[in-house]
Amino acid sequence: MKKILNKLGNIIDHSKIFHILLLGISSITLIGLVYLTYLLNQEADLSNLDTDLMKPTVIYDEKSEEASKISANKTEGVAIEEVPEHVIDAVLSIEDHRFYEHNGIDIKGIIRAAFENLFAGGIVQGGSTITQQLAKNTILTPEKTFERKIKEVVIASQIEYQYTKDEILEMYLNQIYFGHGAWGIQNACRVYFGKNVEDVTLAEAAMLAGLIHSPSALDPYKNFDSAKKRQGVVLSQMKVFNEIDEADYEKALREDIRLTKLSDPLKGKYPFYVDQVIYEAVHKYGLKQDDLLTGGYKIYTELDQNMQETVEKVYEEDAYFTDGSNPDEETESAAVLLDPNDGGVRALVGGRSEHVFLGYNRATQLKTQPGSTMKPLAVYTPALEEGYGIKDLLLDEKTEFAGGYSPKNNNNQYDGEVPMFEAVYKSKNIPAVWLLNEIGIQTGMDAAERFGINLGDANRQLGLALGGGEVSVSPLNMAQAYSALANEGVMHEAHLIKKIVNKSGETVAAFEGKEKKVTTKKVAKDMTTMLKGVVDHKEGTGRYARVEGWDIAGKTGSTQVVGATAQNAIKDQWFVGYSPNLVGAVWSGYDKTTSEQYLVRDSTKGSAIVFQKIMSGALPNVKNEKFDVPSVYKLEEEMEKKTLRDLWEEQKKKINDSFKEWMERWRGNE
Repeated sequence: MKKILNKLGNIIDHSKIFHILLLGISSITLIGLVYLTYLLNQEADLSNLDTDLMKPTVIYDEKSEEASKISANKTEGVAIEEVPEHVIDAVLSIEDHRFYEHNGIDIKGIIRAAFENLFAGGIVQGGSTITQQLAKNTILTPEKTFERKIKEVVIASQIEYQYTKDEILEMYLNQIYFGHGAWGIQNACRVYFGKNVEDVTLAEAAMLAGLIHSPSALDPYKNFDSAKKRQGVVLSQMKVFNEIDEADYEKALREDIRLTKLSDPLKGKYPFYVDQVIYEAVHKYGLKQDDLLTGGYKIYTELDQNMQETVEKVYEEDAYFTDGSNPDEETESAAVLLDPNDGGVRALVGGRSEHVFLGYNRATQLKTQPGSTMKPLAVYTPALEEGYGIKDLLLDEKTEFAGGYSPKNNNNQYDGEVPMFEAVYKSKNIPAVWLLNEIGIQTGMDAAERFGINLGDANRQLGLALGGGEVSVSPLNMAQAYSALANEGVMHEAHLIKKIVNKSGETVAAFEGKEKKVTTKKVAKDMTTMLKGVVDHKEGTGRYARVEGWDIAGKTGSTQVVGATAQNAIKDQWFVGYSPNLVGAVWSGYDKTTSEQYLVRDSTKGSAIVFQKIMSGALPNVKNEKFDVPSVYKLEEEMEKKTLRDLWEEQKKKINDSFKEWMERWRGNE
């Protein structure tokens, strides 16, 4: 009490400020009352209050056709008579304990919350009733404005006039969001505990009631301690309001909460793609996950349903994927298809294992080494920019570079010198490292950064040429990077979402196209010439990625397993390739690679084969254009002719030199 008097005394001491504040509050109150009177005369349409609870968020494809829904079991409700008393008490105690006493607006609660917030120096209590929350979640948009708050109060009053308290509570319990795609108390009980609502314990009910405040922050699967702490707050409130006694309180606190294994609540199609749509909406456009999943949004995307279905079918065929050394652990993989002309992600699969709603998406969240798929980005593109030609000879012999760095070619074969295009299609390591050393590591790093590959000082080493060290990428990163080569040097920002429309028809987010010139048209064409050789040449490392009737350019990549003694052990396996109108990136590996658990190299399986199967099904959905570049076989013919000419010139010189020497001797004998 002494603290309260001191605070009031401080306010009264500043009498001028107090009177100005009082005048301002009076003015705002008067304006609010006038506006409130106006709104009270505007009848809200409550006829669809029940059906609004069943409105899902809809995902549309690139043609604006419905593709998927985020609906979970939102339409499945439960009658208020079937909800146990301790469940109702838990919710009311923490959300609105005077629910059965007020008429939709709890004046006492608002005043109490205002004083508690004043003395706490911040907002610690809210004044919204369950009826107001129902109005906000089902009829109004989620923006925080004075006007919306006034409307919320008005509509809450009208709901109270048209419905009984039990009807309002039933609607609220059946539509409130508890996280993990669970709308309504019945679905929440099933998602978290694998039970129907009538079977949950007091402890479980208190934990669920606590989630309403912030399902994401209090997610017991990720933040169990926070959820447990919030459960204690709910139980304390129940004890304060005499809904439970001390013995019930202590027993519930001690009860061991056992969460069920998460099931996938997403009943729509294309779950990995939809996951990334939600992620992009939250992290790029600032929408709240809980609002997004419960708000009946329309999300327009770059999805091509035919391509997505193709990728998903390929990922159902185990025979295409590289085997691992551990037969008890399935190898993983992820793939992305992207349109290089606009950056739109057409298809995406984030793993081979069972999908978990908003779980680990390897297509976008993976961070691993790119291996030799880095060579075109950090070595050959900047070398061409520096004036090197694709037929220039590069060193190919065992070499120890500065710092004792001694890389090897994968097959331990060395040719002394090789033309650049051959070094690319055979994926030779020594020429790539030698060339990076020649142009300078910083030049290579700058080029990789332009391609969207983030590097730090730890990558300032010649190992960058081979995609080792601290380089860390995902299939989406690599698809975006290679799209610049497919699109004549111009890279568009990779994205899934075109726009997001709320249930009121307002566009709340829209993609603003971003593009960047990464390199010149000529350099991009030269790179495509060499990367096409990777696929077309009989000795090309990517020959298994060839798609009959289509031009494909691309690059293989693999990384080593630290500590493994087996010669065929690899950590990451990549293929990144493109046609003029579609880019694909495929990664294979384990989530955790060890010296005992790794991929077993097999040229007849793995990322190149998966790429070939995906592109074979996806490419018929785009225009079949050809690259306007020469074949590497033609380049080889030119090199052979050049070699023959060089040999002839050498022989001519030798003959001429010999003739001159003979003439000089003959003249001397005279």
